[in-house]
Amino acid sequence: MQNQKHISAYILCGGKSSRMQTEKGLVEFNSKPFIEWIIEAVKPITDNIYLVTENTSYSKYNYPLLADIHKNKGPVGGIYTALSHTSTHQNLILSCDIPMISTDIIKRYLINSKVINSHISFVSDSTRDYPLIGMYTSNNLPRFEQAIRTNQLKLMTLIKSSTYHRIEVATKDYDALHNVNTKDELQHLIDRKS
Repeated sequence: MQNQKHISAYILCGGKSSRMQTEKGLVEFNSKPFIEWIIEAVKPITDNIYLVTENTSYSKYNYPLLADIHKNKGPVGGIYTALSHTSTHQNLILSCDIPMISTDIIKRYLINSKVINSHISFVSDSTRDYPLIGMYTSNNLPRFEQAIRTNQLKLMTLIKSSTYHRIEVATKDYDALHNVNTKDELQHLIDRKS
């Protein structure tokens, strides 16, 4: 597949990771840190890859690290940092805790979906939305800036105030979406995949 020059990808590596009790993106699954699985999924899509973090442990991956402009503002702050930085209209936003994500899933549901008029599109399964597997256009920046200024930090509430598109994924693809927040969830994933 041809690389998409008009898309930038931002992987949000921030967060306190309090439930995992360690830096989530560097947790290993099948002998590789989560972040490596996600970078591998994104590389065939775009060369414009950025890690939103100030943790220099991620430097070894040789992608630019972006510190949050506003600290402790959660995913809204991470996306604001990405949108403040980007030079492309379309921006792929991914969290760092989805080691099962794949190039195919990203392409099929987000890149190739013809959601022309949406400022935000994200994937969903039958019970849960995944706004951190989504495409955000650069014209969302003022909305995110306002949310930070007024401390309105609930991401789904912010999304619902915009033009958005929820993309339902096929049942067979549910596994790829699941984020791993705790050591128990990680063990459960390892047990299922071994």
